[in-house]
Amino acid sequence: MILGRKKTNQPAPVSTGLNIEDVVAPLEMEVDFSYLRLCNSVYRTFYASGYPRFVQPNWLEPLVSFEHSLYISMFIYPTKSAGVLDDLKRKIAEMEATIQTDVERGRVIDPSVTVALEDARDLQEQLAKGAERFFQYSLYITAPARSKTELDNKSQLVESTLGSISVTVRPSILQMQEGFICTEPLGQDLLYLTHNMDTTSLATTFPFTSSELMSAEGVIYGINEHNDSLIIYDRFGGENANSVVLATAGSGKSYFVKLEALRSLMLGTEVIVIDPEREYADLAKAVGGDYISFSSNSPVKINPFDLPEVADRGEDELGRKILSLIGFLKLVLGDLNSQEAAILDRALNTTYRLKGITSTNMPAGAEPPLMEDLYKVLIGMEDQIANSLAVRLERFIKGSLSGIFSTHSNIKLDNPFTVFSVRELPDQLRPLAMYLILDYVWTKIRRELKKRILVVDEAWYMMKYPDSAAFLVEMVKRSRKYFLGVTTISQDVEDFLGTDRGKEIISNSAMQVLLKQAPISVETLGQVFNLSQGEKRILQAGSIGQGLFFAGNTHVAMRVVASEEEHNLITTNPQELLARKKVDNG
Repeated sequence: MILGRKKTNQPAPVSTGLNIEDVVAPLEMEVDFSYLRLCNSVYRTFYASGYPRFVQPNWLEPLVSFEHSLYISMFIYPTKSAGVLDDLKRKIAEMEATIQTDVERGRVIDPSVTVALEDARDLQEQLAKGAERFFQYSLYITAPARSKTELDNKSQLVESTLGSISVTVRPSILQMQEGFICTEPLGQDLLYLTHNMDTTSLATTFPFTSSELMSAEGVIYGINEHNDSLIIYDRFGGENANSVVLATAGSGKSYFVKLEALRSLMLGTEVIVIDPEREYADLAKAVGGDYISFSSNSPVKINPFDLPEVADRGEDELGRKILSLIGFLKLVLGDLNSQEAAILDRALNTTYRLKGITSTNMPAGAEPPLMEDLYKVLIGMEDQIANSLAVRLERFIKGSLSGIFSTHSNIKLDNPFTVFSVRELPDQLRPLAMYLILDYVWTKIRRELKKRILVVDEAWYMMKYPDSAAFLVEMVKRSRKYFLGVTTISQDVEDFLGTDRGKEIISNSAMQVLLKQAPISVETLGQVFNLSQGEKRILQAGSIGQGLFFAGNTHVAMRVVASEEEHNLITTNPQELLARKKVDNG
């Protein structure tokens, strides 16, 4: 059937008498049993005839995010609960009779009837309590196209997309005109093909609930993959300022952290970095920061025995320091039995007491002891176990490793951006140096309350040893008190999550970032972070700089984006660095 308005070559008179319908009506319209054609465009309308049994919020998101344009309309009709309860009562009786008949005749009970009976009873109970209301719901989708072939292809794509979320759709055969009107902004449901829904189920059909993570102030972390909005978050405005970044090598984790450090620095936050691989040297130089290379030949020294310049009220700072030193010395000396630990504890107390420092008397400006002082105390105890500890300590006093931990500190944390590099140290000494630097930073930052970020790169070095892991966990737990945010980075996800200490760090970090992961690690992360299948796919198939951003109870898919100037400062891509070097050399 082809309809249209009459064409004429005569000029229209001044007063035509046309109404608005005549003006906006198409030149021609063809209504077929399976499609509708308006001028040069064709349309096919579908109605939803079947829905999944279980749904979750935003379950219609694939329809809204469909790769082609669609006209979508929903109609909701409230229904009186009294009439629905009567219908439910009758329906429940019919299903119970069906099941009873099958049992009496020895037939296998139809599982679909059992499931429907269970759902009907649950709904009856909720309606009777007033916890739910009842509605009738209709969903219509019109697919536009430029040709019949394109319409057929798009129709198959619509059916398969909705079929993937267990929604059955059918074309409104022989009612294409009525179906098209249903999806126009006219508020007319000419088909009235409804489905029964309670309040909870109906609420989940709202299709525009994409997650957003945007604070009034904070750092721009990237682009929200759900809706292309900005991810802006103030880590110091949450329950704590700690963060965890987990990713494989080359997935962009250091790029992300350096970008955050650079942007935080511009907002007045001090940044301290422990850098095992010399990745922050160029950034430190560009922003005028301090880059401290820590090695046996370096003029920069840190004394493990340093005490806080300002003691916290009500806390035994000396006792806490000795516990921290015992953990550090366990890395230096190896495992200690109970007798060795007791003697070491006594020797440390004696070492401080000889400098006039006790738990009840910590004079301001008192010179802290050195590792050599502890060595002398152990020798002077004239005990076999103490002598054994002194022998194991001797290589750090007089041997090949002397000078690393045995002199007074000569650095100050007075630069807004400070990087400690441990790349020049052998692998076996890196955990010691990282522990020492963390302890030094922890001791110094408490003298003045400032907004600071402490970045611990390659934290799996610390997690390998119980004492260093325990110290890092303590810092993470207590950092909020000192306006400090600890950023823990690791590429060895299995080692990091394989201990309770690693999980403690995650549970005490309000901000968590997961970038591309190895397939073997995805399932472990899925259990720890309770990831959906879609989120797991993002971690497996995402490209560099793509992943998941968690902030408290909100999480979104993220794409890290930097400006050209920022990118030039923070990139570690070997190809880009080599090309830049060739340009600089002419």
